[in-house]
Amino acid sequence: MEKTKKWSTKTMVLGAMLTALVILLEVISAFLGKAGMFRFTFALVPIAIGAATCGVGVSGWLGLVFGLTVLLTGDAAAFLAVNPVGTVITVLLKGVVCGVVAALVYKALSKVNRIVAIVVSALTCPFVNTGVFLLGCLAFFMETVTQWAGGGNVGQYMIFGLVGINFLFELISTIVLTPVVVRILNIRKN
Repeated sequence: MEKTKKWSTKTMVLGAMLTALVILLEVISAFLGKAGMFRFTFALVPIAIGAATCGVGVSGWLGLVFGLTVLLTGDAAAFLAVNPVGTVITVLLKGVVCGVVAALVYKALSKVNRIVAIVVSALTCPFVNTGVFLLGCLAFFMETVTQWAGGGNVGQYMIFGLVGINFLFELISTIVLTPVVVRILNIRKN
C-alpha cells in the first residue's frame, strides 16, 4: 500500500490564504483595466509562492482556482463565445499546469540552491501559463484568431496582440514579488 503524505496545518493555512489571495487579486484586476484583450493580473504571484512553500498539490490547486476565477470574472468571455468547451479546457489547464510545473521546478532546483529555485520557479509560472494559452489558441481558436489578426501575420498577432504586454507584466511582477514574499515567509518561520 502506498503511503500518503499528509499536509501540515501550516501548509493548509498558507494554502488557504494563498487561495483567497488568488481570488482577490484576480477580482481586483477587473478594476485595473485591460492591456490588449486581457487584464493585468498579479494572481500568478501567489501560485509561484505556493510552488516554493507548499508544493505541487497546493500550487496545482492555486492554478485551478486562478482558472476558475478567470472564467467567473468574464476575462475569457471573447473565447467562451467562440468555443465554450475549448475555453474551459484551456483556461483551467493553463492555471493547473502553471502551478504544477512551477512547483516541480522549485522542488528539483531547491536541492541545489533555494534562491535560484525560487526565481526560476517564479519565471516558470508566466511562461507555462502563456505557453498553454497559446497552445489552446492553436488547438481550439485558430480560425477565430486568424480573423482577429485581420489578414496579418497570425503568429505575430498571437504574441504581440494577445499576450505580449500581459506576459511581460506577469513575468516582471512574478519574478520581483515572489522571492521577496517567500523570503519574508522564511524569516517569519525562523
